Amino acid sequence: MKVLVVGSGGREHALAWRLKLSPQVSDLWVVGGNSGTAQIATNIHVSPEDVEAVCTVAKELAVDLVVVGPEQPLANGLADRLTAIGKPTFGPTKVAAQLEASKSFARRILQEADVPGPDYRVFQNQTAALDFLYSHEGRVVVKADGLAAGKGVALCANTEEAAIAVKGCIAGDTVVVEEWLEGTEVSVFAFSDGQHLSTPVAACDYKQVGDGDQGPNTGGMGSFAPPAFWNSDLAEQVSQEILMPTVAAMADKGCPYKGMLYAGLMFTREGPKVLEFNCRFGDPETQVILPQLESDPVNAMTACIEGTLDRSQVSWASLAHVGVVMVSGGYPAAYETGKEITGLCISTDTTLVFHAGAQQARDDAGVACVVTSGGRVLTVVGRGESIEQARNLAYRRVEQIHFEGANYRRDIGELSEGNRREL
Repeated sequence: MKVLVVGSGGREHALAWRLKLSPQVSDLWVVGGNSGTAQIATNIHVSPEDVEAVCTVAKELAVDLVVVGPEQPLANGLADRLTAIGKPTFGPTKVAAQLEASKSFARRILQEADVPGPDYRVFQNQTAALDFLYSHEGRVVVKADGLAAGKGVALCANTEEAAIAVKGCIAGDTVVVEEWLEGTEVSVFAFSDGQHLSTPVAACDYKQVGDGDQGPNTGGMGSFAPPAFWNSDLAEQVSQEILMPTVAAMADKGCPYKGMLYAGLMFTREGPKVLEFNCRFGDPETQVILPQLESDPVNAMTACIEGTLDRSQVSWASLAHVGVVMVSGGYPAAYETGKEITGLCISTDTTLVFHAGAQQARDDAGVACVVTSGGRVLTVVGRGESIEQARNLAYRRVEQIHFEGANYRRDIGELSEGNRREL
């Protein structure tokens, strides 16, 4: 089978890595790609967001399966166009991708499906949102309606912070103001064929750049799986109360959701509530989730496309994984690139290194090397019998990798009393 992965981040390196392990995959290409995918596949230097260019590549390579990593190409309608030219594609249609691309659309779906979530208000302009905020004191969450690469959410402790967040949204855009929920935040993932779901799996991620959840939001600084409290009963509850009603509501609207359904949940005292839905694998959660996938990913993805997931077994291992994201100095603000990365060639059975903002290059002597090319550079993953063991292995591997300005959090997977990642 010939497979094309779309995207250039750590998530796409993880997808390509896991697909490469399938005995069904004979040829593997990555649109965009990075230095990591270049080691296991052929990179195609086309923008993942250029729908027509990606379709042309898929036709010329005569691929049998396309796997779309990022949300933007899906929101642009890439899955629709690929399907129209006869290329089976793992990822939702443009309409179904609105679960992530439009916060207001997602809230309407959840309300119609009676899925628990925070109280919310949708405003069509900044003025209306500000009028509401100035007459309602207290903590709120402000969200821009569209895609924001994981950084479009502002947790506001008071009216002043909320007003700044609203004014930071593009004038004329829809703004969603939500109730501030207290609890434990968890990312939950399940394959969906538009009617059926696989057993969901869970991970916890870290958004803020600094230890102890300090500093500005990022695309993600690390993750671990599974959470200590996650079990089969909780997986069943989330499936029955949240995921299945959402899938059913989407089907009822004539836009069945096919792909990886990713729910950001808050486990409150009243039970799990939906913070947001995403229309793809998470990043950096994919880097700790996919190593647990025991089933052939080609079978699971094909079953989603063909609507036969109920006849396909998707199984997951229980080994613990911790992923630490190494970033360029200054990220998520301005940062420099082109810094040589060393220590990547060390190989161990208990760690994985997924590349993101990294590309192949040559040094001043003409010798091949890898250099930084983005903010989030690498995800270093440790795996073990416990989160603590996996965490120690991940950080031991991190210490062997070097590039100028490298930064990373030191508390990923640290199950301390203060990080609120245990129920």
